[in-house]
Amino acid sequence: MKDLLTLGQSLSVHARLQPDRLGARDLERSLTFRDWNRRACRLANALLGLGLAKGERVAVLAYNCLEWAEIYAAVAKAGLIAVPINFRLTAAECAFCITDAEASALIAQADLQDVIEESRDLLSVPARNMILFGGPCPAGWLDYEDLLSRASDAEPDQHISAFDPWTLMYTSGTTGNPKGVVRNHRNGALLSLVTEIELGLGRRDDALLVMPMCHANSLYFFSSFAYCGAAVSIYSRRSFDPEHCLRALGETCATFTSLVPTHYIMMLGLSAAERGTVPLERVSKLMISSAPARADTKRQVMEMFPASGLFELYGSSEAGWVTMLHPDEQFTHLGTVGRECVGSAPIRLLDEHGAEVPDGEPGELFSSNPYTFEGYWKRPEKTAEAFRGDYCSVGDMALRTPDGFIKLIDRKKNMIISGGENVYPSEVEEVLGACPKVMDVAVIGLPDEKWGERVHGVVVLHAGAEATEAELIDWCRARIAGFKRPRSISIIAAAEMPRTATGKVLHRELRARFGAEAPRA
Repeated sequence: MKDLLTLGQSLSVHARLQPDRLGARDLERSLTFRDWNRRACRLANALLGLGLAKGERVAVLAYNCLEWAEIYAAVAKAGLIAVPINFRLTAAECAFCITDAEASALIAQADLQDVIEESRDLLSVPARNMILFGGPCPAGWLDYEDLLSRASDAEPDQHISAFDPWTLMYTSGTTGNPKGVVRNHRNGALLSLVTEIELGLGRRDDALLVMPMCHANSLYFFSSFAYCGAAVSIYSRRSFDPEHCLRALGETCATFTSLVPTHYIMMLGLSAAERGTVPLERVSKLMISSAPARADTKRQVMEMFPASGLFELYGSSEAGWVTMLHPDEQFTHLGTVGRECVGSAPIRLLDEHGAEVPDGEPGELFSSNPYTFEGYWKRPEKTAEAFRGDYCSVGDMALRTPDGFIKLIDRKKNMIISGGENVYPSEVEEVLGACPKVMDVAVIGLPDEKWGERVHGVVVLHAGAEATEAELIDWCRARIAGFKRPRSISIIAAAEMPRTATGKVLHRELRARFGAEAPRA
C-alpha cells in the first residue's frame, strides 16, 4: 500500500494539478508550483551530481528567503537530510552544528559567508561542496544558480521511503550545546495533515512566514501549507519591522501568520498613522506560539484583526504540535494552551517518581503522537532520557484543569527552590506582567545565603513608563504568596532581554548576568 507522500512528492502533485498558481514567494520574488517544482528538481539533481548519497546531510545557513522553499523540497526529492542552521549563531556555534551533523554539503547565503569563512577549517564539508547564493561567488565556492542551470529539471531517480530522515534540526540550546532533532518524511506529512485539520486549511490559504525558516515553527507551517497546495510567503526581512510586517500581511493577501507575543505587542504599539489603512480582511487565522500571551494582548490583537480567529499552541521541535487552543476557547480557558491535537494520545503529567499527578497539580508533561521525532542525532542516552515508552518529554512542567485543558507552568530546569518551596517563574511573570507599566518580564532564581535561592525579576517597562524596584515589588505583594514574591527586581532595556530565535527568553543568560552580584541574606 502507498504510504504518505513526502513534501517533494506532494510538490510534484501540485505542479501537475495547479501548475500556474502561486506556490512560494518572498517579498521580492515568486514561483508558481510548476517553476518551484522544476527548480527543486534541478537542485536535487545538482546535489546528487556532486556525489552526495541518500541520507547524507546538507547544512543551510541563510536569512529568510525564497531559496528555503527550494532547498527543503530538493533535499526531500533527493533523499538527503536538511540541516537548517540558525543565522543568529556565532561562527563557532554554526561550526558545532555543521560538524556534529557531519554535513556533506553546505548551502549559504552570501551575506553570511563571513560566518562560514571564520570557522571553515573546522567544518566537515568538502571544499567542493560549498554552495553560495545571493551575491558574487568567490573562489572556493560553487554558485547556486550556476549549479541549477546545469542540472536536469526531471524528477530525481531516487527511491524515498516515508521513514527516511528529512530534517536534522538543532534545538535552540537554552541549556548547553544544542541537540540534533531527527524527523522523517512521515513525521512531516502527519504533522502537516494534523495542522490542516486543526486550522481548517485549504488551497486558497496563504501563509506569511515571519519566524526564521531555520526554526521548527516556520518549517512545520511551511510544510503544512505546501502539503495541501496552499501558497507560502516568506517574510524576507532581516529583522522584524512591525509596520512593514503589518503592511506585508495586507499586500500579500495572507490568510495566516504565526508570531510570538513580542511581535504582536510591537504591532499593537503602532500609532493609527503607522497602521494606516492596510486591508486585513483576508487574515482569518492568527497563531500565538513560543511564549505565553497576556489576556489584554489577546484582546487587542483580536481588535486589530477583526476577521481573524486567534489560535495558540504548545509544541516543540521534538514532539511537533502537542496542544491547540482554538478561537472560541481563548477567554473561556485563558491561561491554558488548549487540549491535545487531533490524533494524539492523552497527555500524561508525571511526578519525579513517574506517577501521574491529579488534576490541578504540576507534573512533567509527556506527550504521545504519531509525528514525534525519531531521536537525537548521535545521542542515544539523551533520546532514552526523553522517552517513557511511546511518551516524550522536553522538560516542561504543566497541570491539567478539571475540564482537560493544559496550563504550562514552566521549564523543569527553570524552577526556583526558595526555602524548600518550589516557585515556577511563569507564575510570578504573570503577576509582574499584569502591571500596566510592564511591557516584558522574566523571573529567575539567584543564589541566596539564607533561602538557597531568591526570586529575582527582570523587567522591561513600556515606553515612557517609570517605576522603581520598590514599586514593582509592592505591586506583587497582595497578588502572590510571600515565598513567590520577587525579593529583587532589575529594570533593563528591551534590547537587553536575551532571547532565542523564536522569542523564548534565555533564562540562563539572565542568571549568568545577574547572578554575579553578591548573595543577599
